[in-house]
Amino acid sequence: MGFKKLLIIGFVWPEPNSSAAGSRMMQLISFFQSQNYIITFVSSCVKTESAFNLESIGVSQQFVELNNSSFDGFLKDLKPDVVLFDRFLTEEQFGWRVHENCPNAIRILDTEDLHGLRKGRTLAYKANKPFNKSFLFNDTSKREIASIYRSDLSLIISKAEMEILKSDFKVNDAFLLYLPFLLDEISDKTIKTLPIFESRKHFVTIGNFLHEPNYQAVLYLKEAIWPRIKKALPQAEMHIYGAYASQKVNQLNNKQERFFIKGYAEDAHKIMQNAKVCLAPLQFGAGLKGKLIDAMQNGTPCVMSSIAAEGMFGNLAPNGFIEDNPETFAEKAVQLYNDNLIWNAKQKNGFQIINTRFNKNAFQENFAATLYEFSNHLQEKRLNNFTGQMLMHHTMQSTKFMSKWIEAKNVANN
Repeated sequence: MGFKKLLIIGFVWPEPNSSAAGSRMMQLISFFQSQNYIITFVSSCVKTESAFNLESIGVSQQFVELNNSSFDGFLKDLKPDVVLFDRFLTEEQFGWRVHENCPNAIRILDTEDLHGLRKGRTLAYKANKPFNKSFLFNDTSKREIASIYRSDLSLIISKAEMEILKSDFKVNDAFLLYLPFLLDEISDKTIKTLPIFESRKHFVTIGNFLHEPNYQAVLYLKEAIWPRIKKALPQAEMHIYGAYASQKVNQLNNKQERFFIKGYAEDAHKIMQNAKVCLAPLQFGAGLKGKLIDAMQNGTPCVMSSIAAEGMFGNLAPNGFIEDNPETFAEKAVQLYNDNLIWNAKQKNGFQIINTRFNKNAFQENFAATLYEFSNHLQEKRLNNFTGQMLMHHTMQSTKFMSKWIEAKNVANN
C-alpha cells in the first residue's frame, strides 16, 4: 500500500496525560500510522507544557492562524487525501477552506463526544429540570449536527450517542461510524502484575478541571457523598487528581475531612493501581469517561452515576456499581472498599469490558474498510447527502465571508 497524507486540524494540542480527548487523539494517530499515512497535525491553539511532542513519533506539527488565507496555500501545497477535524468547532472554522482548496479530500469529523448533548444536560442540571428534547435541541446541537452533515464521515465514541443521533436528530447512519476508545487487550500476565485488594487503599477520582462536569462531580462528592463514606471508614482518604485545578478547586482540599486535592496526575495508571476504589458521581456530561477506562485497565472497581456509565458497558456487567442516590452511592462505595470477594468480581468485569468492548483490533479493521469505501466512492456518497451539500453552500456564504471580513479587518488594523 502506498503512502497517503492525513491532515489533522486539532482544536487543542493533544495532552494524553491530562484528558481522555488527548488519549483519543493519540489512538487515532496510531491507527492512521498503522495504515501508512504521513500525518501533519496543525492547531491554532497555544501549546501548553503538557502537550505531547508529536514529532517524536514522526508526526509533523505546525501552528496555523484562524481567519487567515495563508491556510489556503498550505492546503494546496500539502494536498491531503484525508482531513480529520478534531471536534465540530474546527470543522466550522476550517471546513469551508478544505472544501474549496481540497475538494477531493475525505473530510472526517471526530466528535470526541456530542457537545450539544453535554450542553443540553448542563442546561437541564442548572435549571434543576429533567433533561428532554427542549434542552437537547440547543444552539450548540444545531451547529454540531450541521457540522456532521457537512462532513463525509463522523466518528462517534459512544453507542448511546449513535442512538441519539439516529433517533432524535434523524441523522443517516451511513455518515456515522461507531469508534470507541481503541485499546490494547489486557493479558493475564499484565493482570498478575497489578496490586491486589489487600495492598491497595483510599478512594480516587481523576478528571481535567477545565471540564465543568468534573468540577461539579467533585463538589457533589465532597458535599453529598464523602461525609457518609468518611463516617463509615475513618482511615480512608479521598484523593482528587486532575489537570488545571483552579483556586476554587484547590479550596476544596481539607486535611481534617481527609479530602485531598492532589492536582495533575503525572502517572494516572500508577495512581489508579494504588487506589482501592474509583468514584465517578458525574451529574451531567456526554461521551465515554476516560477515568472509568483508566480504572478498568488498572483493576480498580468503580462506583459511578448513570451518566458516567452511559455507553460504557453494553450488555456486560459493570466493573462496580451504578448509583444516582448519594446515600446508596456511599453505601456501595463502602461495601466495595471492605468486601474482597465483591471487589475481585467487579475487577474481573472491568478486564472483560476492556477486552471485548474496546479491543482496538476489531474496530481498526472496520475503520480501515470504511476509509477504503469512502476513498473509492466519495462523490457517490456525497450525492446521497443533499443536506450536507446545502449546509456547505450556506456555510460558504456566511462563515467564509465572515472569516474574510475578520481577516481584512486584522490587516487594516496592522
